[in-house]
Amino acid sequence: MVGLIDTADGARAEWTFPAAPGTVRTARHAAYDTLAAWGLPPPLRDLAVLLVSELVTNSLRYTVGPVGLRLVLPPTALPGAVPSGDETSGAVRPGDAPSGAVRPEAPPPAATLLVEVSDPLPDPPTERTAGPEDEGGRGLRLVACSARRWGTRRGKTGKTVWFELSLPG
Repeated sequence: MVGLIDTADGARAEWTFPAAPGTVRTARHAAYDTLAAWGLPPPLRDLAVLLVSELVTNSLRYTVGPVGLRLVLPPTALPGAVPSGDETSGAVRPGDAPSGAVRPEAPPPAATLLVEVSDPLPDPPTERTAGPEDEGGRGLRLVACSARRWGTRRGKTGKTVWFELSLPG
């Protein structure tokens, strides 16, 4: 499935790539083009694409099935979006609270870009320490050091490795 979906809940883009030569390059281009269309700044876009490249490479290295890529952006992060809530947040309006009471306001959650890479292999990836001469073994460490959060979850037919990157603002 290939698609770009803009909804009231934000934007989502999803692709399924075959386990074939050129898939990592195709996934990088799909992610880059989508993140650019969403107006994300180049440093964040480049980091996301680097981490997508690492995770798709890992999937292709250990599985022969298709690899899924999903990008999710919250609605407030879309270009021209207005933050949710009203401009008088924190002010007491008639009927909200007794006179003189102040309603505490929790800070809004940090906006994040969610990236997921799925494959049919159920085994979670293993983070390892690569030596200076090793050709591989740095991808998950790079994800762990760069992402706000990351993890894995099992699905019906495999696993998903995901990470979040904090959005500016």
